[in-house]
Amino acid sequence: MASDHSGLLTPGFKESPYWWERTPRAPESPTDLPASVDVLVVGSGYTGLCAALQTARGGRSTLVIDTHEPGWGCSSRNGGQVSTGIKPDFAELEKAHGATTAMEVHREGQRALSWIGDFIAQEQIDCDYRVCGRFYGAHTPAQYDKLARKLETQPVDLETEAFLVPRAEQQSEIATDFYHGGLVEPRHASVDPAAYHQGILDRALESGVAVVGGVSATALRRARDGAGFVVETSRGPIRAEDVVIATSGYTSGLTPWQQRRVFPIGTYMLATEDLGHDAGRALIPGDRMIVDTRRIVVYYRTSPDGRRVLFGGRVSLNETDPRVSGPRLHKHMTAIFPQLGQVGITHSWMGFVGWTFQHMPHLGRHDGVWYAMGYCGSGVALASYFGTRLGQQVLGLEEGRSILSNLPFRTRPLYYGKPWFLSASVGWYGLLDRLGI
Repeated sequence: MASDHSGLLTPGFKESPYWWERTPRAPESPTDLPASVDVLVVGSGYTGLCAALQTARGGRSTLVIDTHEPGWGCSSRNGGQVSTGIKPDFAELEKAHGATTAMEVHREGQRALSWIGDFIAQEQIDCDYRVCGRFYGAHTPAQYDKLARKLETQPVDLETEAFLVPRAEQQSEIATDFYHGGLVEPRHASVDPAAYHQGILDRALESGVAVVGGVSATALRRARDGAGFVVETSRGPIRAEDVVIATSGYTSGLTPWQQRRVFPIGTYMLATEDLGHDAGRALIPGDRMIVDTRRIVVYYRTSPDGRRVLFGGRVSLNETDPRVSGPRLHKHMTAIFPQLGQVGITHSWMGFVGWTFQHMPHLGRHDGVWYAMGYCGSGVALASYFGTRLGQQVLGLEEGRSILSNLPFRTRPLYYGKPWFLSASVGWYGLLDRLGI
């Protein structure tokens, strides 16, 4: 099956996302840049395009620029899992911000999950969107008990549909004995992330947004007359009344304040070779999205056609060579599915997600610059939803308001864009996982 020294990489192996087979990246555009626009968006992922869609439809001339091709980053590299995505639990948020705020933060996550299905339908985006549910596997008996307690103690008015699957019945959800049962959240969904991004891009272009790849923003300053900003780019300066920073895991020194508050975490994925429809579907009979209770995250699913496993996780802090990360991921995959031990890898890739010290997104305005970022690995729904809300805020619309705009966006001492603390954190989390804590 495989042909190189790893014994896993197939002939024709690609160091690019499986999703790009259906939806290739567009080439860099030679389009001339305007000297001025009403709204300049830096970053062409879900956040930037959804914000731009709002401002353009609101009558503001809007330009989106990106160093790479539109959607080159994690918007076309993720696993296509669609969830509520608010990481801190209610008790943690209540302790930090009070019950009212904690309730509204979690409601925002629930709204995002409901909103994305409506958005895809309204915009008629062809992206294999399915409400298939998510199986949350317990990697120890204690973690299964913890999931049971979580289900039993859901805060009033924040209850979400979910049910437990004991280990004795788990084969109905996933063909493995690796887990000790799990929790199914039936409202969670799946999507082809690159096709979804392309759909948003198409709607943005149809709405009059100019989207130009191959343009790096190198400096940002207030205009001398105080009316708006001047953004220096690799193709010359652009004046804009409003600037939106939508870079999340790729946030740079262009905006140091934001860079100090969001840090990049590498996340890795592989696609197996074609298993055949029956063999692929047999692994995850209900076509669920899968995650588990380990702190060192893995996430996986079958491809929309059911013929491959798409497996992701955090297997390195800074490895960017897919020929190295792919076999590492394969080892994690076969710990769960030993039956895939001899199955080859056709695609391996990585990207950076944006994480925050509060483990949840933030959006708003600082020194006149708009931003939304830090989706902490749950960016499909959250980036789209909060990008939309941010675009509405730029327009001054009441519907753009979000409780997450009111929360402090904190940094940590000595952090200036290079997450030096990750190595120790990952080591500690790995130890806790091995101990089953």
